[in-house]
Amino acid sequence: MPRVAGRTREDTRRALLDAAGVCIRARGTSATLDHIAKEAGVSKGGLLHHFATKDDLVRALAQDLFDRFRADVTAAVDAEDTGPGRLTRAYIRVSAAFSRDPGSFRDLVPLLSHLATVPEITDLAREDTLRWHDDLAADGLPHHVTALITAAADGLSAVPTWHHHPDRRPLVDLEALLIGLTTSGPAWDHLAPPGGTA
Repeated sequence: MPRVAGRTREDTRRALLDAAGVCIRARGTSATLDHIAKEAGVSKGGLLHHFATKDDLVRALAQDLFDRFRADVTAAVDAEDTGPGRLTRAYIRVSAAFSRDPGSFRDLVPLLSHLATVPEITDLAREDTLRWHDDLAADGLPHHVTALITAAADGLSAVPTWHHHPDRRPLVDLEALLIGLTTSGPAWDHLAPPGGTA
């Protein structure tokens, strides 16, 4: 199959990653390179030009998911916000936006479930989680506040798994509440764990 006219190398790579996501979501990790190449509209040889093995492609797909979320959070940082918690607020905003897009979440859940069965991908996810932990810990908020907010934001992003309702007000209110918790106030003292340790 010839290269699609007008596609750049990066366009083709993007098409292959997107196709891998579609195929793995539908077929699990048993999806073959032939399936993925067909979905992307490239030859198998063209796929192998970008990714030497299926393992390379699956690893690149997982890393791409992590990188895109990080890029979304970075882009959501308010340029005029210079106070402590600016990255945490962006993390909340992206997680809340995700909660209002049930279609995207329903697409992502089966894909992540299949990827989670690959030990190397689990290791990548652990590394990404540790990196987020370090980045958010350096964001200027008390550790116990950051831990609570990010756990709540992660839960907020998963709302479409369990509940879909046309009234978005509760989600908007919860986003505002979490944003509010990033600002120093009496709630911080009440949120502190017993003994004052984070």
